Amino acid sequence: MNLYAIKAIYVFEMARTFRTPLQSFASPVISTILYFVVFGSAIGNRMLPIGDVSYGAFIVPGLIMLTVMTQSVANASFGIYFPKFLGTIYEHLSAPISPFEMVAGYVGAAATKSVVVGFIILAVSFLFVSLRIEHVVLAFIFLIMTAFCFSLLGFILGLWAKNFEQLNFVPTLIITPLVFLGGSFYSIDMLPSAWQVVSMFNPAMYLISGFRWAFFGVSEVPIQVSFLAVFLFAGLFLGVIGYIFKTGYRLRN
Repeated sequence: MNLYAIKAIYVFEMARTFRTPLQSFASPVISTILYFVVFGSAIGNRMLPIGDVSYGAFIVPGLIMLTVMTQSVANASFGIYFPKFLGTIYEHLSAPISPFEMVAGYVGAAATKSVVVGFIILAVSFLFVSLRIEHVVLAFIFLIMTAFCFSLLGFILGLWAKNFEQLNFVPTLIITPLVFLGGSFYSIDMLPSAWQVVSMFNPAMYLISGFRWAFFGVSEVPIQVSFLAVFLFAGLFLGVIGYIFKTGYRLRN
């Protein structure tokens, strides 16, 4: 394994991130703070607790997952799309590095950015609500796994997109609605039975539910199912990436 190549791509992507701190860190954090202010403080004080958890605390895992998922997709997709857009992807394809090393560098950097943003949001949430995490290690592991999983999806999107419109299509019209409807702001048990069945087909619900279990020890589905869902999604995305590099599909504009 060419660790030097992975490090070079990773450091380059992280350096690009720190050159734009307002866009990379401040923007998603401020957006999430607004959710805390509106849903956690203004509306949350008028909402009944969900189980033994106050509404303000209940939405914290969902808000973190919302930001981590969307940021992971955006970071990875933009990271690999710009070399295609500028024509510098040929340097990667002709360099003595394997597809695995290329993916590891870009996806690792994208996931790192998202996890950092997730930790910042978690720290900020303590300013708004009283919060206690029951399973800290599992929460940390689940957050990292989700970030890597959706960074893989973003990498696929960046290779697939032919223009900036396509690059923004999937996060805006697919990922964000799925996360919003996956129980970020409510419990699936609060829905009518028919909509509970529909929610079971939403992949984001399993990830949000698993992360919420790590906080409060309660979830809509067993934690084992949530971990299985992450592994299945990651396996699917890795398979698609492998197919892209094997066939050369849209690797070049």
